[in-house]
Amino acid sequence: MGSACSKCREDTALPFEFKMAFQPIVDLSAQRVWGYEALVRGVNGESALSVLNQVNEHIRYQFDQASRVMAIETAGALFAGRDLRLSINFMPNAVYEPSACIQKSLAAAKRAHFPHKNLMFEFTENERMTDPAHVQRIIDAYRKFGFWTALDDFGAGYSGLGLLARWQPDLIKIDMELLRDIHLSRAKQAIVAAIVGIAR
Repeated sequence: MGSACSKCREDTALPFEFKMAFQPIVDLSAQRVWGYEALVRGVNGESALSVLNQVNEHIRYQFDQASRVMAIETAGALFAGRDLRLSINFMPNAVYEPSACIQKSLAAAKRAHFPHKNLMFEFTENERMTDPAHVQRIIDAYRKFGFWTALDDFGAGYSGLGLLARWQPDLIKIDMELLRDIHLSRAKQAIVAAIVGIAR
């Protein structure tokens, strides 16, 4: 790991505390919980936004690393012995050198006895990609490690089908706005059916 970036060697404490909540991901066809998405919360249950609003450019990397480690270690304690995926949101703009920056996550998975093949990293279409080629390097590196990748908020962000064609993640999470009241909207039904068809 001699090529590790300087950020990967920093260990600055965050100026605030947070915890994790876990939202189940359900496989409807199998009628079982397939995995959980890790979501940051304030120590007293405050929203993710209240936590993320405290993250600035100077601590973005430390927060991204700390939240990954906490998610993995907490999931390892809660879901020990169960074959479940763990979905973790990450900030592509906080990953400097993919193979180096993932080392703390791998170490956390080893400590928590959480199979790293069950880790899934989500990036959101809502975050403007300042360097698409860098995001491609992250995805390629994560696939080499055996991780799953997911595109979150699909249909709500900046590049839509362009991102999907370029990165072809393992999972697509359709934006809630397209799903809310879908039974009342033929337009939404047609759009979601088309997305499902593309995914297949």
